[in-house]
Amino acid sequence: MKYLALVVLLLVVMTPIARAADVVPLPADKQAFGTARSTASAVWFTLGHQGLSEIFHPDLSTPATRETRLLVDGEPGQARTEPADDRSLTFRQRLRGDGWQAEITYVTDPRRAAVLADVALTAQRPVRLSVEHVPMKGSSSVVSTLPTEPVRHAHGTFAVGFGEGVAQAALGRGFRAVAREYAQGWHAYLDGLRRPKSADRRLYDMSVMVLAATEDKRNPGASIASPSFPWAFGFDRELAPELGPYALVWPRDLYHVSTAMIAAGDRGFASRSLDFMLRRQQQPDGHLPQNTRVDGTPVWTKVQLDQTAAPLLLAWNLGRQDKSTVDALRRSADYLLDYPNSPFSEQERWENQNGYSPATIASVIAGLVCFADLLQRNGENADRYLSAADEWQRKVEGWTATSTGPYSPKPYYLRLTKDGQPDQGTKYNLGDNNPTDIDQRAVVDPSFLELVRLGVKRADDPVIRNTVAVVDRQLKEQGYWHRFTQDGYGETADGRPWGINWPTPTRTYGRLWPLLTGERGEYELLTGDKSSAAKRLREIAATANTGLMLPEQVWDGRGTTSATPLAWTHAQYVRLAWSLDRGTPVERPSVVVKRYL
Repeated sequence: MKYLALVVLLLVVMTPIARAADVVPLPADKQAFGTARSTASAVWFTLGHQGLSEIFHPDLSTPATRETRLLVDGEPGQARTEPADDRSLTFRQRLRGDGWQAEITYVTDPRRAAVLADVALTAQRPVRLSVEHVPMKGSSSVVSTLPTEPVRHAHGTFAVGFGEGVAQAALGRGFRAVAREYAQGWHAYLDGLRRPKSADRRLYDMSVMVLAATEDKRNPGASIASPSFPWAFGFDRELAPELGPYALVWPRDLYHVSTAMIAAGDRGFASRSLDFMLRRQQQPDGHLPQNTRVDGTPVWTKVQLDQTAAPLLLAWNLGRQDKSTVDALRRSADYLLDYPNSPFSEQERWENQNGYSPATIASVIAGLVCFADLLQRNGENADRYLSAADEWQRKVEGWTATSTGPYSPKPYYLRLTKDGQPDQGTKYNLGDNNPTDIDQRAVVDPSFLELVRLGVKRADDPVIRNTVAVVDRQLKEQGYWHRFTQDGYGETADGRPWGINWPTPTRTYGRLWPLLTGERGEYELLTGDKSSAAKRLREIAATANTGLMLPEQVWDGRGTTSATPLAWTHAQYVRLAWSLDRGTPVERPSVVVKRYL
């Protein structure tokens, strides 16, 4: 056996981001995502279909490298990825090429910013080995030869380190010692949490670890949406100057991840997230921006009222009523009341339309009621907030449910209305490469179920039940749901990626979202149909890839090249599992249910 060792040294603390001419996009369907549990190891790795893809350092908003692959006779192999340990973020890739096979196991050093890869190769003929490393700045690769002579067997370790001597120090410890400490960190974390009876053990543990790994180590509470750059976000620098928004913090996603972590027993994660929302993301006027970097710097700045309501809901779930928290929450609650034409929102939760959205309005109503409850616990008057919430609860159907639409003679909720007049045939363009305008009465969306999940409407409300039937006829396929009618956020018919600046008439097609399957399961629990809710949990699980990463979108039962892993999908799996155990959605605010139901 010949020993191989390669040290890839990156001698700067932060590698500059690639610019337009430099970008060669990588697939966003990551097969694995890993980091050490310790905060001393400020490095995160992703695995693609041929080896290491983007590595993040020094934080989760900064991709520092693009690709690091083992080459055999100058060619990469095709990899199958799997967890090497079900209770840590240790992953193994089995690569195959022309007359050779290799196994590579990946971890990070818990003591420093280095990724280690342990390689064992067998070939049917003498082959030459090298490692190709592509830094984020520029697209030129660095190819390092390993053994100078052709070999048929090889075993050894290479490292990607950030800072002078870092990779060498990691290699000096030896892969076994590093991997053992890495695994122990995750084992100890899981040992401190609960596990629901309803979930698949392996996928549940992986989901919780993925959620924990999305929290930045230099900025506690900052959890990114996904360590991936799908479609145009990987190559369109006009749209995404710094490689896209998924490696940013969205208050909405952070709320969903945090409520899942509360259910799992990691309340500390959720409390840090609330502090991040209120101390780093909240703007002076009280609203939370569309997204921020992990240091709290706003990137996209559209107003989405449900995201401003998110800390109100999360604080109630945590029972946070200290003066500092309540004062910050008051700024958000006042913003919701004072926003022009509220609860009309500049954007709803799918982020490409303004209007009256039943999902957004549900979040705002529930957030105000939850905040009012925290105020009343402190002996303060909350009438102003409750009065607005009550008025909007009475009006939401009149703003967003049509009786003249094409899908049913009975009222059903729309995705949104532009004018608060759901019986009018007001038209708008759906965006995302949709070529023509569409009547608002013809666009439906499963998101209306937020009205039920958050306790604003009853599960057996006639308009809710009729909308469920309409949505299933229009949007359900293969056991999953589209986001809304004619969603264009996805691949072209022949598999090319979504791009906002495609020349017309290029048409793209949004696929099916497993997280919506989880939301349906929460609704079914409230109707008393636990068996269907349990089926939804299994349907989400069926979308996991071999590395147990859950995707944003699926087609024909498999993840597309959409953002994978998507933290929101993993959070929905965790939350539905606990909801099944408890018989009701775990984060449904009882104070809202008591007031309206």
